[in-house]
Amino acid sequence: MKKFECAAVVPGCSWHTSSDTEADVVARAVDHMRHAHGETIIRETMVERIKAAIADEKGKAA
Repeated sequence: MKKFECAAVVPGCSWHTSSDTEADVVARAVDHMRHAHGETIIRETMVERIKAAIADEKGKAA
């Protein structure tokens, strides 16, 4: 399982998500950025920051 915590990109945000694939986590994070943080344009640098913040969730079956 892959896990992303928004606070790694937006300090103070408690939103998080997890999924079996990095692509799904990135898609969910981008959607969150648009709806919760008002981002209308998601630049490649933001996608790279999201990807860099994705971690493997320990102890979870895939």
